[in-house]
Amino acid sequence: MKLEIITPDQTLFKGEVDSLYVPGKKGPFTVLHNHAPIISILEKGPVKFIPHGQAQELISIQGGVIEVKRNTIIILADLE
Repeated sequence: MKLEIITPDQTLFKGEVDSLYVPGKKGPFTVLHNHAPIISILEKGPVKFIPHGQAQELISIQGGVIEVKRNTIIILADLE
């Protein structure tokens, strides 16, 4: 899956990932390969992802929005 995590100031991550965990407004959820399309509001909490063939990474966000469509994930995040 392709993941891009963007803030108003910078791109925090852009690359291939094996899985993604996000703090959704109605509870945390995991995104895996071929996930159904979704747009959701994100709450304050950890965004955890596993870059392809690497160790898990974590970014703490204050909120944001996620869009998942055709194995492409875009997160617009607020860090402040």
